[in-house]
Amino acid sequence: MPTLYTMPGTCSLSPNIAVAWLDAPVEVHTMAYGDHKKDDYLAINPKGKVPALQFEDGDVLTEASAILGWLGATYGSGNFGLDTKIGRKEAEALSYMTSEVHAAYGGHFGAQNFAETEAAIEEVKRKTYEKLAGHYERLEHVLSVNGGEWYLGQRSFADTFLYVLMRWIDQTPLSYDDYPALKEHMARMEGDGGVQVALKRQNMKPIL
Repeated sequence: MPTLYTMPGTCSLSPNIAVAWLDAPVEVHTMAYGDHKKDDYLAINPKGKVPALQFEDGDVLTEASAILGWLGATYGSGNFGLDTKIGRKEAEALSYMTSEVHAAYGGHFGAQNFAETEAAIEEVKRKTYEKLAGHYERLEHVLSVNGGEWYLGQRSFADTFLYVLMRWIDQTPLSYDDYPALKEHMARMEGDGGVQVALKRQNMKPIL
């Protein structure tokens, strides 16, 4: 049985939710914060990040979007294959969320990596929150245009990563109230049984 390595507060929650939604035969192993930098885990994923999916033969798949793609292809119903419109849009949405929105949080989680003086660090943070606000406005628009219930108009793995991104707003000066459709989506996700299972497995709690 493959093992999904997760850690509280991280984007590994996204494939964790997908495992729950699919009822996939995947063991979820949640590490304490900091264990991702220890030798045992670095032997599995030298990047020192989560998520990582380790297969029985020792092969390892990293990056949330790649793991979600494998889960969907292996255990999904086939509705989200890349040969379908919804499948193509799901791949596009996950690419945007992981490579642009998630990446933009670098200036929040590690502003000191982009500047040295206190004033410069504060400038990095200010520009980061401006950029994130633009991303959330775009996410709000897409969700609203698609009916407001699910990001792509029907449930997909894009909703799992969107939920992760919404949780992180709580750590920034941005406000949930500025994004009403996203806030409703977050509340809907937190009422979902699979999300609740994943949160418990990852030692996390709902926010709203």
